[in-house]
Amino acid sequence: MDFQPQLLIELAALGICAGFLAGLLGIGGGMVMVPFLTILLSQRGVENNLAVKMAIATSMATIIFTSISSVRAHHKRGAVRWDLVKGLAPGIVLGSMIASVGVFALLKGSNLSIFFGLFVGFSATQMFLDKKPAPSRQVPGTLGLISAGSAIGFFSGLVGAGGAFISVPFMTWCNVLIQNSVATSAALGFPIAVANVAGYIVSGQNVQGLPDDAFGYLWVPALFVIASCSVFSAPLGAKTAHKFPVKKLKRTFACVLYLLAVYMLYKGFGN
Repeated sequence: MDFQPQLLIELAALGICAGFLAGLLGIGGGMVMVPFLTILLSQRGVENNLAVKMAIATSMATIIFTSISSVRAHHKRGAVRWDLVKGLAPGIVLGSMIASVGVFALLKGSNLSIFFGLFVGFSATQMFLDKKPAPSRQVPGTLGLISAGSAIGFFSGLVGAGGAFISVPFMTWCNVLIQNSVATSAALGFPIAVANVAGYIVSGQNVQGLPDDAFGYLWVPALFVIASCSVFSAPLGAKTAHKFPVKKLKRTFACVLYLLAVYMLYKGFGN
């Protein structure tokens, strides 16, 4: 694939926006990256089904880089519940591998587009309504944590997200303080990303039609451009969050997410 200066600028802009919004609103950058990466890949001749899969895989891979800086900041404040990370991680790896090596490879890109569109629509609604689950129980035992981790890893692998859309509500529901839930979710993003990316690489090795600069389903140059830019823009977004009414910003951005959800549903049903 011809990697022209215009494409570099587009990917850098995408990385800056995704990182900034992640820091500002506490959302996963995948909700922004996947639709736009799908567009960029489709414009460059990648077949639609492959474009969706590559966009999801590349989005997930950026979390490997962004989660490290995020976890360091949370850890310095003592906010990460490492006991929960250890309890959930085995299930996360299991669920991630099932999703990325098995189900992801078997599903058509159009089906993944529909699933992603529904996921973004649900997330936008939660954001618009500012919904937070009411605490109702305690953290489960080992088997319960492994089961929860498996679900987090599995669904994350299908949409290219870091798992916060499941892990934060789950931990809040288990009476974990929201600050600890968010910090622990950031720490969980790393094993989610590593396990899923390994699966995307393995399952994409023998796929026909991938561009020359792909490694499995990963679009390697895009990964490094986006990750490099988002790492620098995320802290700026976090600082900005303290200066603006975030609740109103979330509602505005939720409307943007609805448009992205409609686009991905259109891609899914149109193929």
